[in-house]
Amino acid sequence: MSRELKTGLVAVAVIALFIWGFNFLKGENIFAKNSRHFFVEYNNIQGLKKSSTVTINGLQVGKVVNIEFNNAADKKGKLIVELLIENNIEFSEKSIAKIYSESLMGGKSLAIIPSYEGDLALDGDYLKGEVESDIFSAVGEKLNPIQAKLESVIVSADSLLLGLNQTLSVESRLSLGRSIKGLEYTIGDVRKTLGSVNELLDSSKVGIKNTFDNTRIITENFMRLSDTLVNSNIGLTIKKAQKSLDYVNELMAGVQRGEGSFGKFVKDETMYNNLAKMSKEMEELIREMKLNPKRFVHFSLFGKKAVPFDAKKNENNETNTNKK
Repeated sequence: MSRELKTGLVAVAVIALFIWGFNFLKGENIFAKNSRHFFVEYNNIQGLKKSSTVTINGLQVGKVVNIEFNNAADKKGKLIVELLIENNIEFSEKSIAKIYSESLMGGKSLAIIPSYEGDLALDGDYLKGEVESDIFSAVGEKLNPIQAKLESVIVSADSLLLGLNQTLSVESRLSLGRSIKGLEYTIGDVRKTLGSVNELLDSSKVGIKNTFDNTRIITENFMRLSDTLVNSNIGLTIKKAQKSLDYVNELMAGVQRGEGSFGKFVKDETMYNNLAKMSKEMEELIREMKLNPKRFVHFSLFGKKAVPFDAKKNENNETNTNKK
């Protein structure tokens, strides 16, 4: 073998080694089989770098080989990330390439969330890109609106105080100071009043407690009375009383109709007249017996005659007795 041929072979080997090393440093392995390139478009890559790992379900399957701006007129400022997938795993074009943080202090990596619906992703296809917010980004996103609002409030308060300072004159400021001082005295008086009220309540605790105890006792007694009334079958008692009243009403109605002895006595005028006439005759009889007792009862041991009836004396209510 000639020297020129050896020199040529060494030169070719050096060039091939240089090309392989350059691509290896770029994250490419020209000897890998089934290598495919995919592209993802992002608005912000959150610090993703070339040579960052690409994983599927936690397994490293490739690297980020290039990051550049999109030169299209309608997509100025967007970034295109080129991925080299060395694994022969297949997934659909609906899969998502998500940028995430490996750890709190680590860098960014890229994970492909595979989808198996639809057409398979082919070499050179664009995948949908997403960015997972880490804890610091999430906190920053939450704090940024609060910071903006706080700055706005501070500016408004500063403007208000400045306007108030310009509006109030020296006399107004002094008056405002006196008002604040008077308010302080008023608050002090209110505190004293509250202290007096607390003392009054402390002194009245025993009486209030006794009142509540008495109220509790009354309530318990009322509950016992209610239980007694419920258990005494007051409804049956009321029914019996109603039945008795109905009987009395029926009896009085019969008396009003003249039924029975008492009804006839109350309503029959003939019986009333007979009783009145009988009473009058009884009265005459008793009067006659008083005036002429010997007319009705005569007893003589020696056979003496009875005194004859004297109508004149009887009319004058004089007793008709024996003369001496």
